[in-house]
Amino acid sequence: MNQTIKTGRIAIIGASLLALFLGAMDALVISAAMPTIITELGGLHLYAWVYSAYFLARAVALPVFGKLSDLLDTKRLFLFSIGLFILSSVAAGASPSMAFLIAARVFQGIGAGGIFALVYIVLSDISLPGQRAKTLSFASSIWGISSIIGPTLGGFIVTYFSWRWIFYINMPLGVISFVGISIFLKEFREKKKTVFLDIAGVIFLSGFILALLTIFITGGREFEWNSWQIMSLSFTTLIFGAGFYLAEKRAKDPILDLRFFRHKRFAYGNLASFFSSFSIFALFAYAPLFLQGALEQTPMQVGWAMLSLSLGWSMGSLVLGRIMSRGGAKTAALAGGLLMVTGSALTFGFTLTTTMVNSFIVFLVMGLGMGFITLSTLIMVQESLPKKDLGVATSFHQFSRTFGGTIGVGICGGLATSGLLNRMEEASHVLNPQLLAQLRESMENLFKPEFTAMMTQSARQILQEAVLKGVSSIFLIVFISSILCLVCCLLLPGDVEQEKKERVKT
Repeated sequence: MNQTIKTGRIAIIGASLLALFLGAMDALVISAAMPTIITELGGLHLYAWVYSAYFLARAVALPVFGKLSDLLDTKRLFLFSIGLFILSSVAAGASPSMAFLIAARVFQGIGAGGIFALVYIVLSDISLPGQRAKTLSFASSIWGISSIIGPTLGGFIVTYFSWRWIFYINMPLGVISFVGISIFLKEFREKKKTVFLDIAGVIFLSGFILALLTIFITGGREFEWNSWQIMSLSFTTLIFGAGFYLAEKRAKDPILDLRFFRHKRFAYGNLASFFSSFSIFALFAYAPLFLQGALEQTPMQVGWAMLSLSLGWSMGSLVLGRIMSRGGAKTAALAGGLLMVTGSALTFGFTLTTTMVNSFIVFLVMGLGMGFITLSTLIMVQESLPKKDLGVATSFHQFSRTFGGTIGVGICGGLATSGLLNRMEEASHVLNPQLLAQLRESMENLFKPEFTAMMTQSARQILQEAVLKGVSSIFLIVFISSILCLVCCLLLPGDVEQEKKERVKT
């Protein structure tokens, strides 16, 4: 009997991790296929929305599915999420146009949001006493593994098969996950007999998330920061934010009880997750500007350097899962915060003579810190609330990470664009006017070997220095965010019993 239970638990873990892997991969595998997709379907002006549609839908779905899991049958919600992800993947693969593909990506994002929220809830429910950290460490490592495999797999599929198979491949693997969950997963938590679905809260929260994230996705790229579009989105964000606050104060069973923020583990754990994701995803997005634009490394070398971030994240998650039972979660979070501060501080030492080994080590340290923080803060956030609110606690932690990453990339994207353009203007006296015009038209030209080959050695040197100075502002923002993450880790209470006393008072 015990062997049967053990086998069932292993099957659930395997099926859950497979679903998480597919959802995480889908955000990355498409990058290698986009040029081919554009060539076949057209719609270059919609390029960014193939990513953004998926990302926005996923962000909205996370807190909604988390709350629903506390009210409804988790197994059915999980199966619905996997099923929706599979069907929308098939639709994406069969897309006849860019508009259709973007619509399919919206439903993929909803399915992935449900998967991301529910995987951690399911794994927490089935974990043996004292084994939750170890079980969840496998899920945390999936993020690093998927970022290693995703782009390479996408390139392989596009080269030897068709871009459509980057979506079709989700069907057989998704079915395996669906069947595994269907057979082995049982409901572990008692649900509320009377369900009050906070419709107003869902609508206002969704509107708030969509408006705010759209600001950071489009600001400085599609629209100027002081444009009427961004101002309108900012006003919309305030309206939906105020509406959400009022709706949650009045709701019988709010989608996010604002009293949860009175618990220090919940509040500071989510803030630490936000700031760590801000730092790591900004680095993921813009460190290649330094590596390729300033150091003139090849795309392959850049890939190896960035691989260290993913590798460190996976290693940190796996190692932490095995040692957290011996040490406290707060100690682990502090170690992660210190690693991130150390790594981000080391970026100030980057120069035009920085070697590939140096950058690899710096990014590895940052990745290790992220792996430590992701898991330790998740455990602390889960412990901050009663078990009946496990879904909300888990999904909001995932949401904080998603939110932080989006805003980090958005803010640093604006800095990168304006900073590089300003530095280019400073270097205009040594640049051929025709080359400068091409740079103003598209900064991507900076990373094309045929473009830099047309420059004189002195012009290339000045251009490299300009890129280094432009990217330094991003490294500074990453450092500040890492400091804030460490501060949040310091403010985390280490005593669970004290948190329980605070919970009784509220």
